[in-house]
Amino acid sequence: MKILTVTGYKGGVGKSTTAIHLATYFSDKGKTVLVDGDPNRTSIAWAERGNLPFTVADERQAMKMIGDGEYIVIDTPARPHTDDLKELAKGCDLLILPTAPDVLSLEPMLETARDLGDAKYRALLTIVPPMPSREGELMQKDLIEGGVPVFKTMIRRTVGFPKAALAGVPIRDVTDHRLKDAWQDYVALGNEIMEML
Repeated sequence: MKILTVTGYKGGVGKSTTAIHLATYFSDKGKTVLVDGDPNRTSIAWAERGNLPFTVADERQAMKMIGDGEYIVIDTPARPHTDDLKELAKGCDLLILPTAPDVLSLEPMLETARDLGDAKYRALLTIVPPMPSREGELMQKDLIEGGVPVFKTMIRRTVGFPKAALAGVPIRDVTDHRLKDAWQDYVALGNEIMEML
């Protein structure tokens, strides 16, 4: 069993969207359960609106559901305390920290890195503006220079994610061919994670 935890100090950075799409990616590799520990229950609401290719469990029922799961993706509340963050890191194979490429997100991410020390984690740049903007690349460089391990893959901003959430499906199942690149971002991220596991 491999456990991936998606968390961060800042809300509104695509945490639940990342959890949904990583669970979709891993569901093609083996039985996957997404544990929704976010009080907003975003992942559960997404699942209730449509059809996801994996099980979504409320954190209070998760123990019954994860028994034979090969991949467990945990969607946590935003803004965990430092001690909670350290415990989350100890309890999983990889801690994934989504962050937007803006100056307001840089300092919280550097603070998170200081709190985590040598735990196994990676920052993930999400909601990255499309080219010709270089905000994603610049933030990635700043994080690396600040000593933060960062995924090579960046998740581009698109109107497709709200459409997918409304339909209750992953973005790969939205019937708009223009959104294929958005799914490919998560495939690239999943491949990068597989190499780490």
